[in-house]
Amino acid sequence: MRRFWRGFIIFLVGGMLGTGFGFALGIFFFPYLFPPPPAAEQLAEADRSALVANGSFIHADPSDPVHYGSGKVSVYEKAVFLEPDFEVGPGPKYHVYLVPKGNIRRSDDVKGTMFVDLGRLRSFKGSQRYPIPAGVDLKQYPSVVIWCEAFGVLISPADLKPAG
Repeated sequence: MRRFWRGFIIFLVGGMLGTGFGFALGIFFFPYLFPPPPAAEQLAEADRSALVANGSFIHADPSDPVHYGSGKVSVYEKAVFLEPDFEVGPGPKYHVYLVPKGNIRRSDDVKGTMFVDLGRLRSFKGSQRYPIPAGVDLKQYPSVVIWCEAFGVLISPADLKPAG
């Protein structure tokens, strides 16, 4: 009888650990297996007339095959626009930040800064528009980054160059 209960407890503990491990793997791999469709947002004509800066997203850490990004970004007076060629590697809870620091290449470059969170990334690929809150002085923000809030990791930075 004692042997039965020991086997039953091992079975229950193994089942709970296996379920937890499977759930964690499912959360991690879900964006890779079922990515959302590419975005195709348009920029309003009123926004397009006041280009402030532009740049390109880069793969900040080439030794990391999971966290990458590419494509162009344009910053207008009222919106940040990720161009149609924008793409990042999928993952959970990505956000678009304006960062008051240039030449960002590591996660530590973003941590501890007073960034402006423009919102959650809506798609891993394609054009997207993010409104800039009123009162933000764009001259103080020389970078746009894609940031993973779930793990506190830099996905892809873009250094901005003034337009003109």
